[in-house]
Amino acid sequence: MAEVTRVPLQPLKKGSLAKLWLGVVVVILLGAGLAWLTVPQGVTITELTPGVGPNPGKTDVVVVNYVGKLDDGTVFDQSQGVPFPLGQGIIPGFAEGLTKMKKGGKYTLHIPSEKAYGPKEQKNPMTGEVVIPANADLTFEIELIDFMSEADFQRRMQIQQMMQMQQQGGVPGGAPQGAPIPE
Repeated sequence: MAEVTRVPLQPLKKGSLAKLWLGVVVVILLGAGLAWLTVPQGVTITELTPGVGPNPGKTDVVVVNYVGKLDDGTVFDQSQGVPFPLGQGIIPGFAEGLTKMKKGGKYTLHIPSEKAYGPKEQKNPMTGEVVIPANADLTFEIELIDFMSEADFQRRMQIQQMMQMQQQGGVPGGAPQGAPIPE
C-alpha cells in the first residue's frame, strides 16, 4: 500500500485568524471603493416647483422653457416654448432628465459630460467660437410646460400650418386668394 505524504499542520497563533479576516475585509472595501469611483455619474434632478400628472415617455414631444449653463455659470443656450422630440436629436442626459419630470414643474437638471457632449467641443456655427468646451458638465433650469405623443404633435403642426395658409389667403392646391373655398 502506498503511503500518502503527510504534511503536518502548524497551529495558528492567537489573533492570526482575526488579522486574516480583517485583511480580507479591507481588500473588499478597497475594491468596492474603486468600483464606485469608476462608475459614470448619472443625471441629477432638483425639483424647484413640483409638477402634476404623469411623466413624458421616451418617444413623446415635450414643450419647455430652459436655460443651459456651464459649471462657471456661463449661459450657452436658452429658449422659451420649444418643442423637443425626446427620441431624437437631443443629448441623452437631457432626454433622460425630462422623462423624470412632470407637467408644470420647474427643475434644475445637472448632466455629467458623459451624458452630454463628452470629449467633443461644441462651436457656434456662425462664429466658430467654442460654446461648450470638451468634457463639460451642463446644468439646465427647465420648466416643463406640456408634453404629448409624437403623433398628436404632428397632427397639431398640420392643423397650425393649414390655419396659417388660410390666413395668408390660400389653401394648398385650393382656390386662389379671395375665391370661395370648395367644400
